[in-house]
Amino acid sequence: MEATVTRKQMEVSKEVRAKIKAAFKCSDMAIWRALSYALDTPLSQRIRKYARQNGGVLLLLTPAMETIHDKDGYMRQYFENGAMLEADKHTGTVQVFDKDGTVRREVKHCTIEQLYVEQTFAGGL
Repeated sequence: MEATVTRKQMEVSKEVRAKIKAAFKCSDMAIWRALSYALDTPLSQRIRKYARQNGGVLLLLTPAMETIHDKDGYMRQYFENGAMLEADKHTGTVQVFDKDGTVRREVKHCTIEQLYVEQTFAGGL
């Protein structure tokens, strides 16, 4: 089974793109590469930082999967390979279970960027 492919992308307005182009004297392609995380050069990192400071929003794009948010403060994501990711929204603890229900990973105080890593791991089990 293939791993779940999740990718990052920074979303900005046309106005912010124009500001980036003027501030860094770079091409539209350089901006696209930086905001789509196609490159991780020092220039790309500076462009992303500038974008965040000017209202840019980091998106994590993943294939569709069933995600349930329950009233007890848990989020559960079910993957095609039988894996499940469970996040306790009160504590920030994330656990990844394999198809047999065995905890394969646990992360306390999980950040959004670490959640991306855990989703990728779960999709690859």
